[in-house]
Amino acid sequence: MTRIGLTVHRTFHAVGHSRNFRLFFVGQAISVTGTWMQMVAAAWLVLQLTHSGVALGIDTALAFGPMLVVGPLGGLLADRHDKRRILLATQVAFGGLALALWAVVASGAVELWMVYSLSLLQGITTAIDQPTRQSFFAEMVESRDLPNAVSLNSAVMTGTRIVGPALAGLLIAGVGMEWCFLINAVSYLAVIAALLRMRTEELRPQRAERQPGAIREGLRYVWNTGELRRPIVLMSILYVFSFNYSVLMPLFAERTFHGDAGTLGLLLAVVGIGSLGGALVMAGRPRPGERPLAWAAVAVGVVTMLVALAPTLGTALLAMLPLGVASIVFFVTANSTLQLRSRPEMRGRVMALYGIVFLGTTPIASPVAGWVGEHLGPRIALGGGGIVALATGLLGLWMLSLRRGEDAEARDGARAEMAEALSG
Repeated sequence: MTRIGLTVHRTFHAVGHSRNFRLFFVGQAISVTGTWMQMVAAAWLVLQLTHSGVALGIDTALAFGPMLVVGPLGGLLADRHDKRRILLATQVAFGGLALALWAVVASGAVELWMVYSLSLLQGITTAIDQPTRQSFFAEMVESRDLPNAVSLNSAVMTGTRIVGPALAGLLIAGVGMEWCFLINAVSYLAVIAALLRMRTEELRPQRAERQPGAIREGLRYVWNTGELRRPIVLMSILYVFSFNYSVLMPLFAERTFHGDAGTLGLLLAVVGIGSLGGALVMAGRPRPGERPLAWAAVAVGVVTMLVALAPTLGTALLAMLPLGVASIVFFVTANSTLQLRSRPEMRGRVMALYGIVFLGTTPIASPVAGWVGEHLGPRIALGGGGIVALATGLLGLWMLSLRRGEDAEARDGARAEMAEALSG
């Protein structure tokens, strides 16, 4: 096998080794393209209805806020029940909500409260879908292939950002944003078909026993496990302060560079190109762990500040490329670290907590980011998030160095005691 062939095999080996994952991978690639189209169109819809960054933040908060309340229940359901059946139900719900949004926009009857209501229902569905989907990878692939599967899923989730936003920008400018919602509704059929065609006998079910206080037990497990607690804390800080792109990028496109939906789509597409490249590299060379996660936070901080300081749209687009790489490296490293450090029967609840940190912090961060972006400017909002990411990553590296030094001292002390005992 040639060097290129070996690289391709290493990058996509989870796809080749598991038929079930291969089906899911293809279904996700189609569906998530539609999801990105809807995200861009929905943000543009809210902006056109209100001309308010705060309204964008509120809509984003409604879409992800339920994760704070429903997310732990979603993780418990994932640990106790058939994940494939849960995912079938959530895909049907997502498709129905996208169809409803298409109907109100196409009819011309759309009002802000309708968009808010549908975003809230989508958020409730996401709170059940996210921990189930994340923990489902471990049932489709073997443990040795799990980091690769997580990286490839991230490649799908972010690589489709290249096509989805670009298509959304073309459709909004050409035939109307309602087509983005209709295409997204139809795209969920791909995931539904993939789930129905899976060979259930090849899945590796991981179920937890029913017992009282299971949600509290999951929280205690994460807090008492340092390898899970420390990454969760670092992720929480970045997700609150640094990853508010869904709110800030529409403002960045419209107010900083006086652009339109096409400008927004172009910015997000360039991020997607960087994300795809980063995800594919991570798929071939996964490096989960606390130190790589801290270095990824440093990279996110540096590149975010470069984007914020970009004087022209052209330089902003150049900076968006490494921003996509740094962001996906952080996401993949965070996800893989938690997945591999979790006990199988706890994985659903651990990934629910990851979802709370990843998505559930949005209701807190999005309105604030929207206010800052609207009143102080998108550059200041982005730059502030970059400073927080850089400082958090450097602090994490410093704390890891201290702990490594303490561990080395403890080992040296143990060796000295052993040598003294042997000599005595």
